[in-house]
Amino acid sequence: MYFMKYLQDIGSYFLMLKKVFGSFTKRSVLKHLIFKEIDDLIIGSLGIVAFISFFVGGVVAIQTALNMDNPIIPESLIGFATRQSVILEFAPTFISIIMAGKVGSFITSSIGSMRVTEQIDALEVMGINSLNYLVFPKIVALMFYPFVIILSMFLGILGGWVAAVYGGFSSSAAFIEGVQQDFIPYQLFYAFFKTCVFAFILATVPSWQGFYMKGGALEVGKASTNSFVWTSVLIIASNYIITQLLLS
Repeated sequence: MYFMKYLQDIGSYFLMLKKVFGSFTKRSVLKHLIFKEIDDLIIGSLGIVAFISFFVGGVVAIQTALNMDNPIIPESLIGFATRQSVILEFAPTFISIIMAGKVGSFITSSIGSMRVTEQIDALEVMGINSLNYLVFPKIVALMFYPFVIILSMFLGILGGWVAAVYGGFSSSAAFIEGVQQDFIPYQLFYAFFKTCVFAFILATVPSWQGFYMKGGALEVGKASTNSFVWTSVLIIASNYIITQLLLS
């Protein structure tokens, strides 16, 4: 029974994607909607992303320093470990899971509220492709999501530098040397590739949960919870698959 329900959900998700890229809303209307979504989803998330990135980068540097018991190990390892942790996993994956809670819940609740108040029905009565009108601007807006991750990477490494240098664990020169040590540009490609995949998941899965929900205000809250759970699961699963394909 549950297996059939999951198959039905997967089918409805892909049918939704087909309709999203079906008949398009007027370009002038879409342009306004896209800028609004960029403001709500991207710019509105910069504060929390900056705060978390800076302090988690500092925590990574401190934990690395405290676990370096052998005096033979160079101080530059702190910068190296901070860079690797932030670029490969923390910035793209951990921040995306946080965004699943912030952005995903916002998307689900906003579309779900429109479903409850019959605004979506009104759009369809007017002959508007409601999925294109509601979901497509969110997909386009979240294609700017890699810029959020660039900010997260920078502030994570900066937070590690501040914690290591001012905490007395490393000199500034040693930390910067570690950040530059054995740098592989392909790792940035890997990080940004999976960031784009996560952005698509962040835009579409919460929209799907909100668009197809049924009931009243209570169900909007349940849909937001389900949205966070499924978005996080898909981000983690796709992270595993992409890592196997690109790094193994």
